[in-house]
Amino acid sequence: MQPAARGEVLAQAADTFPKLLVHNAKTLHGRPAMRHKDLGIWQSWTWDAVLEEVRALSVGLAELGLRRGDKVAIVGTNRPRLYWAMCAGQALGAVPVPIYADSVADEMAYVLEHAEVTIAVAEDQEQVDKIISISDRLTRLTHILYDEPRGLRDYDHARLQWITDVQARGRKKLETDPNTRAAWLDSVAQGQGSDLAVILYTSGTTGRPKGVMLTYDNLIVSARNGNRFDHLGSDEEVLAYLPLAWVGDHLFSYAQSYTAGFCVNCPEAPETVVEDRREIGTTYAFAPPRIYENLLTLTMVRMQDAGALKRAMFHYFIGVARRWGEKILDRESVPLSARLLYALGNVLVYGPLRNRYGLSRIRVAYTAGEAIGPEIFRFYRALGINLKQLYGQTEASVYITAQPDGEIYAESVGKPNIDVDIRIAENGEVQFKSPGVFVGYYKDPDRTREAKTDDGWVRTGDAGLIDEHTGHLKIIDRAKDVGRLNDGTLLAPKYLENKLKFYPNIREAVAFGDKRDFVTVMLNIDLVAVGSWAERNNVVYGTYQELAAHPLVYDMLEAHVREVNQSLAAERAMAGAQIRRFLILPKELDADDGELTRTMKVRRGLIGERYAPFVRALYDGSSEAAIATEVTFEDGRKGVVNARVAIRDVATSDKPIQMGQAA
Repeated sequence: MQPAARGEVLAQAADTFPKLLVHNAKTLHGRPAMRHKDLGIWQSWTWDAVLEEVRALSVGLAELGLRRGDKVAIVGTNRPRLYWAMCAGQALGAVPVPIYADSVADEMAYVLEHAEVTIAVAEDQEQVDKIISISDRLTRLTHILYDEPRGLRDYDHARLQWITDVQARGRKKLETDPNTRAAWLDSVAQGQGSDLAVILYTSGTTGRPKGVMLTYDNLIVSARNGNRFDHLGSDEEVLAYLPLAWVGDHLFSYAQSYTAGFCVNCPEAPETVVEDRREIGTTYAFAPPRIYENLLTLTMVRMQDAGALKRAMFHYFIGVARRWGEKILDRESVPLSARLLYALGNVLVYGPLRNRYGLSRIRVAYTAGEAIGPEIFRFYRALGINLKQLYGQTEASVYITAQPDGEIYAESVGKPNIDVDIRIAENGEVQFKSPGVFVGYYKDPDRTREAKTDDGWVRTGDAGLIDEHTGHLKIIDRAKDVGRLNDGTLLAPKYLENKLKFYPNIREAVAFGDKRDFVTVMLNIDLVAVGSWAERNNVVYGTYQELAAHPLVYDMLEAHVREVNQSLAAERAMAGAQIRRFLILPKELDADDGELTRTMKVRRGLIGERYAPFVRALYDGSSEAAIATEVTFEDGRKGVVNARVAIRDVATSDKPIQMGQAA
């Protein structure tokens, strides 16, 4: 029996993650289950070694008083012991509650108290400090465990425990009490597929985060279907770097690993992800659009600093790739001369780029979370990377639609995944049914009822349509954000914003125009890209605010906005939604300031309120506007940014072009 087939059998046989771990340890005991790069060296654990680690931690947690139904918070970045803590708690019938590592203390306090967490497992001193600072607000918290001991030796350890010590306590119990091992297996056996497996809190785009309750059946069936869809087996190599609290990481780095039996690799640090991915040779990957946008931005910035010959070669072969790359990737008929030219480009440009991104061995790569610009999507596929899109939600255990191989369209998010049904409601909202449909929102039956229709469908909150030619789903925007100009022209803000973010100089964009006469946008510059441009053009600046306000930066972004208008002129439905005015914000939009969610989605309503003076000025004909807005520094301190910004008018166009063709 091949390893992939064994993984499939295991997925069918066990209905909880602890049961899958026990089966994997028996069947895949010699195969790597997890790696972690520490001090430059990759440490590896086989499936049977992971079982020993999880069992010792689980017994240790039981000794601390963890019981069935209790909640265990997991706070930190991707480290093996944090993943093991989830399974260790589940083996006792407890429910893990992952929390975003970059949450400020107040955000963390809400989730910890709302979820009624009794034990928190933290990565390091930073996370421990945040929990301690809010401990007087956490009525049920009894113990805090930590993975990295650096800096914590002199803390009060009355409720503070090192994970290694808890595991040592569990191992001693296993050695001295002959009944402990059998009792632990009995506890694992008590778990059922219908039990609550995890509570994942949403990013809070429209208010307080909601605790999405998912069962083992939700996650395991969805993971198994995802494995079947992309033929994933135990030979895959995955790099775990996404937030633990995000459903994507929980499915790709935890549920799919346990059901398929493949190895999950934890990077040394967030800053080393690309290098670590290259060392491992990732075969299956996921990244939100922002990651791909940032990689492209860095690539373009570096090419601007390259010699004239290299720069010319790069742009020439990228042009070849844009013309033929996707057709070659999808095995379409291509002239021999084009294949030979592309092969030369692969040696000189595409192969080195894939290697630099750590994607040389990639077999399947996905992006989701929000819309990706079609031009950015096509860029990576043109390089020979099998990048695909999927559409999902926490409430669906990720999968709603995905793109099958051979049916890849930049403007769509694919067809319904295995066992998923979708429909478009009368108001244009996408609705779905699937085995991954969540149980409900924790302690919030009213919002649960709002999320589900009377006939059992789940409301996504997204507006979309089914392409009549391909059968693929197209997402237009958040349903609540889709509007109309006063003349009736359709306004899809996210669609415009993604066109603007195609340019490496633009990091973020927020469009306005609903129930108004025309469209305006507020832009964030990308400090890396624009800073590099400033250095090459002898533009002197001291702060982000100074650079963003520079007239030459305004000239550069105005050219980008004009080109977007020209591309919109080619689209009958969107031609009337061209951008008339714009400004550049004096600060970067930031999750700590509440302007973005922890998954980096724009909180459009909050931004409209916070920057109301700017919005008014964009529409009253003013040439500039002033504002004083609060900012949060990395250490939690508050400050105020006072700024006066310029507002530019932009000409609309009736001469359509394709993106990237303007002079």
